[in-house]
Amino acid sequence: MNNQNFCERRLHTHKLARELFLKREHVRDLREQLVSLQPYRPEQRLEPLVRHFCQELIDYISLEHFGIFHHLLNGHENRSEILALAEEIFPQMIETTDTVLDFNDKIVATPSESLDLALPDELLILGDALALRDELEDRLIEGMTE
Repeated sequence: MNNQNFCERRLHTHKLARELFLKREHVRDLREQLVSLQPYRPEQRLEPLVRHFCQELIDYISLEHFGIFHHLLNGHENRSEILALAEEIFPQMIETTDTVLDFNDKIVATPSESLDLALPDELLILGDALALRDELEDRLIEGMTE
């Protein structure tokens, strides 16, 4: 029974990792699409793509928090080195989450006619936070899936 639980936990961990990587890649692609449209022109219809990007970004952050961290905090991970790593990187993950939420709040509150002015700087700040988040996620997932 213990071996079955171990195998089930590992399968679940790998499934969460795959979902997270797919969502992360999708968010990265959408961000790159927005960046590639620069310089923005007022006649561009940015709003639909920006709104879609913001929704996918929040889904991605939620998947990590309610998937990976929920998995760790609810006793599905017993390896002390993984729990220690999660504890170590969690404060930085919270900082990147705050940056993502700030981006979302600012962009959602920006009138569509002003997106062309607000978006470039905000995407740059977001890009830095997402790059750090990628590094942290990779460290954690690598440890969890060994």
